[in-house]
Amino acid sequence: MRTRRPRPAGPTRRPGAATGRCDRAPTGVAAEDHWLDFTVPAGLMPDARFDGRPARLQVHRVRPVYARGKCAGGPTRAAVLVHGRRVSGPAQFDVRHPAPGGGDLSLQTSLARAGIDTLAPSLLGYGLSTRFQDGLDDPGNASLRPYEADGSCTHPEGCDRTHNPVFPLDQQGSLLLTNPLGGERIAHSSSARFARTDVWVRDIRQVVDDAVARAKPTGGKVTLIGYSLGGVHVARALYAGNTMVPGAADTLRKVNRVVFMSSLFGFPTEEVTPPAGFATFPLTLNTRPSPTRLPQPRDQACTGRVVPGAADTLWDRILAQDPIGRDWGGTEPGNPTGLNRTPTFSTYGWNADVAGRLTPPTLVIHGLDDIDPAAPPTNATAIYDALPATMTNKALVHVACATHELLLEGCTGARCLPQAATVYGGRPGVPWAGPQATVKAALAEWIKSGTFNGAATGRFLVDESGVAEPVG
Repeated sequence: MRTRRPRPAGPTRRPGAATGRCDRAPTGVAAEDHWLDFTVPAGLMPDARFDGRPARLQVHRVRPVYARGKCAGGPTRAAVLVHGRRVSGPAQFDVRHPAPGGGDLSLQTSLARAGIDTLAPSLLGYGLSTRFQDGLDDPGNASLRPYEADGSCTHPEGCDRTHNPVFPLDQQGSLLLTNPLGGERIAHSSSARFARTDVWVRDIRQVVDDAVARAKPTGGKVTLIGYSLGGVHVARALYAGNTMVPGAADTLRKVNRVVFMSSLFGFPTEEVTPPAGFATFPLTLNTRPSPTRLPQPRDQACTGRVVPGAADTLWDRILAQDPIGRDWGGTEPGNPTGLNRTPTFSTYGWNADVAGRLTPPTLVIHGLDDIDPAAPPTNATAIYDALPATMTNKALVHVACATHELLLEGCTGARCLPQAATVYGGRPGVPWAGPQATVKAALAEWIKSGTFNGAATGRFLVDESGVAEPVG
């Protein structure tokens, strides 16, 4: 009987390395949440009661999985996705609802299947991140009735003012009076707006550091993507002139490319107090949203734009991320309808002057039919035009039949199958699956190569059939 010699000790090899059996493309995806702990810096939040308190951020990660190991030599890519005003990162970017043409609407899943590791935080005050018991967890911190015209207040619980109509007054009376307030408005435990832009700049920078540490992207750099109000926060996080939260230079070293998607734009560079003052309450409540209706004839032309059931799935996802808000609202005691809790805040830090100082290659993508007054299609053109003339890697993309909710929008009918062209990101003869498919393809291409439709720079229109053409 032959004795087998022991194998000499040596470095552990990755699965598949010895035989060449490895996966060049992901065989699946994995999703998990983790939390980042921090202490609130003094002077950062408008209400000083939160100074020095412990807090944590929820980060929702969806990463590619390789059953036999990822083949050596290929680049590792990662992206941080920053949500907007009303919907947390996990709810906004990971909507597991059937998409036209197959798959689901989840942007994170799609990018992971393209080999991109994505991390979507819930910024402070959103989702499962810290909201503070005497902050957004307190229903008494929703708005009260307005002050009288002469500035007086005749209500024992107090009165409020607001600096922005998206933070309406007397939500205690209109939305919370039955559940959970039991018929009586109550005084605030905090009487200031919850956040300012720089609160979330601090969050973004921490998540970028976390993404580099966890995903280990090639070159130690991630792509930073801001959606809606998230575009403002991303821009401020990269602004070298930010003295309130220094550190832009370090963040810029870790960001290879930037995307502004349906971004708000046009605010003062620094925080400016309105003549009447900021909102005097920290908590705003949002009811179940309805799909956006376009003016005719656009709504009629954009067949299949609203994906059946997608809004319901999004709302379920929002409430799953808000275990307190889902027990609020409604007019029947003990039978809440659920409400989405969001912070009040001041907005600044994103305008032509700030855009003119950006240095990372930049993609600007926007729905041509976006009717949100804070984010019209002209925002995208203004951002692109303001980017430095020396920036040779920049692209502007407008998508037809896409609104502010372009991440959830599809396409059905004859318009979806162009007769003499191939849809952007698709294959010959395969119908366009709508704006959601264009966004997925555009982000994957930009993250991987810094191009759109093969071009490093230019203006483009994706038409009603999903075909991309240069403009101008």
